[in-house]
Amino acid sequence: MYFFGDAKGPLFFKQQRYGKNGKIFYIYKFRSMVMDAEKKLKNNKDLYQKYLSNNYKLEQEEDPRITKLGKFLRKTSLDELPQLINVLRGDMSLVGPRPIVEEELLEYKNKRNDFLSVKPGITGYWQVSGRSEIGYPERVDLELYYVYNQSIYMDIKIIIQTLIVVLLKRGAY
Repeated sequence: MYFFGDAKGPLFFKQQRYGKNGKIFYIYKFRSMVMDAEKKLKNNKDLYQKYLSNNYKLEQEEDPRITKLGKFLRKTSLDELPQLINVLRGDMSLVGPRPIVEEELLEYKNKRNDFLSVKPGITGYWQVSGRSEIGYPERVDLELYYVYNQSIYMDIKIIIQTLIVVLLKRGAY
């Protein structure tokens, strides 16, 4: 299936992420970036350095990888819906730390195994605490807080807070 306009290519994006106990799996999202987005970013050395030094993110206005439709999908968090497939497959849960790529795993240093001891989630404590507005190393602290304090009560609270955050479009880009 293909999008239109500047978003030519497949409807879904998949990327390898780390799951529970370090198991690698493919995360699914609606594609919000141009094809070969990582290559495009890495080809611009200055922008790539900014991306790395800015906690693995760029402002939407300066990020050449994000399509027009992708900006909408990200702002509304609709790009995350296909992760329900990951939940059904058992790779993810509804609530937990966000699944991360190898570069980000380095941020967890000697707490790596603690972070990987739980299933990653579609939403979590980091997302409801500020999401993209909170970078590393603060993100590590928030994700590990969840790992060490997880409970059904905390999960329900996070799900309710997620609905509020998504409706208010806080921290999404």
